[in-house]
Amino acid sequence: MSEPTTTTARAGRRAWGGLAVLALTSLLLSLDVSVLYLALPHLSADLGADGTQQLWILDIYSFLLAGFLVTMGSLGDRIGRRRLLLIGAAVFGVCSVVAAYATTPAMLIAARAALGVAGATLMPSSMALIRAMFPDPKQMGTAIGAWYACFMGGMALGPLVGGALLQHFWWGSAFLLGVPFMVLLLVAGRALLPESRIPSGGRLDVASVVLSLAAILPVVHGLKGLSRGGDPVTSVVTVLVGVALAVVFVRRQRRLADPLLDLSLFANRTAGTALAVSVLGGVVMAGISLVTSQYLQIVAGLTPLHAGLWLIPQNLGLLAGALLGPALARRISTVRVVVTGLVVCGIGLLLQARVGAVDGLPLLATGMVLASFGVMLACTLVVTVLFGATPPEKAGAAASVSETSGEFGVAMGIATLGTLSGWIYRAQLADGLTSDAAYTAGLNVVGGVGAAILLALAVVTALAMRSSGPPAQPVAADDASVSEAPPVPAGR
Repeated sequence: MSEPTTTTARAGRRAWGGLAVLALTSLLLSLDVSVLYLALPHLSADLGADGTQQLWILDIYSFLLAGFLVTMGSLGDRIGRRRLLLIGAAVFGVCSVVAAYATTPAMLIAARAALGVAGATLMPSSMALIRAMFPDPKQMGTAIGAWYACFMGGMALGPLVGGALLQHFWWGSAFLLGVPFMVLLLVAGRALLPESRIPSGGRLDVASVVLSLAAILPVVHGLKGLSRGGDPVTSVVTVLVGVALAVVFVRRQRRLADPLLDLSLFANRTAGTALAVSVLGGVVMAGISLVTSQYLQIVAGLTPLHAGLWLIPQNLGLLAGALLGPALARRISTVRVVVTGLVVCGIGLLLQARVGAVDGLPLLATGMVLASFGVMLACTLVVTVLFGATPPEKAGAAASVSETSGEFGVAMGIATLGTLSGWIYRAQLADGLTSDAAYTAGLNVVGGVGAAILLALAVVTALAMRSSGPPAQPVAADDASVSEAPPVPAGR
């Protein structure tokens, strides 16, 4: 994939300052999410939450986040991405305080639901603003890489920060962690972030909003049910109901002059391939991460804290991939970096297929570092590719579709590969293997299947992106889709 040769305006210090605000916010959001897993036992004991309530405390956020991403991306395109971002930040901060001081499981579940809706405003608005602020393709790649690096940094720091917080404070501190940065976003965002919208975006179609939620939520719920060993018939029927409603949603979008989701995004081969990388990358990494984390405790016998320490190297691999992807893309073609990342990830997963039940930790950690580094090397640039292949006025829609595809991939990976691992485990137990050996066999199969998927995807990506031509020119700083942005003095 060749880079555009047209000269575009380069971002100044004001744009980089705005990126710093967005990146720090993403770091705290990801850190906040990873801390919750450690806080769950503490808050459950304090609030008296039963097993079902604990699942809702964890799941309601991701359900509504996934359900509202497309809607919020489209809404930001219409009313202004900065405006929606600041509204979402204010709601997120208030709801975080409510969650921290919740006195009942129902109150915490309601607060988490509101956090999911507010969180859905942050990702698509942030990514669309980054595109508007950085018209130069190379700067845009660097900016996206920095944003992802901070997001992954939060995931890496989560176990350590969470352990420190919960050792000295009560569980509500996990929710209060991001509040100061939401305040920073509200204050600095008005000064540093430009407003960006579609000048004639049309009205938001309420029926499409309802249909999108009715399609996404049953699919996510059904997949999570399969991953947790729920009634398979009920879970499959739930997924099929969501798929049927998705068909109705798609048909409606094709008839609307101003659709909630512009289906033309999928017509471009480059954009379609980028979304496939996002979905399948999420499927594989979510599945292998689930099985790996359980291996550390079930087979290796580590405590949750020690298991978290063993997961830090793979999170550092994610961070390194996010930082190096844009830098490598400036020296070689973007498609080569994406394909290389997929191949490196596949090699790492092949190592997972060789992990043994005894003394398997070094090989396991090495494989996960390679897999994490490779997948982030690819996925960081996939966002840049997707933006380059879509028109500027659809930046919010492209960002929301990208994030939704990743969330859907994670849910599907836990359901499919998690279920595959469980099936292998039960089959091996029936054949007389020990519990450790049976579980390791499931890990090996998931690693092999994941490697096959990503190596095949690398071949498809190389062919599809290379033959599709250069991506569309990123939005220029004076494009009509960017409005109300205060002028940036020369040299700034």
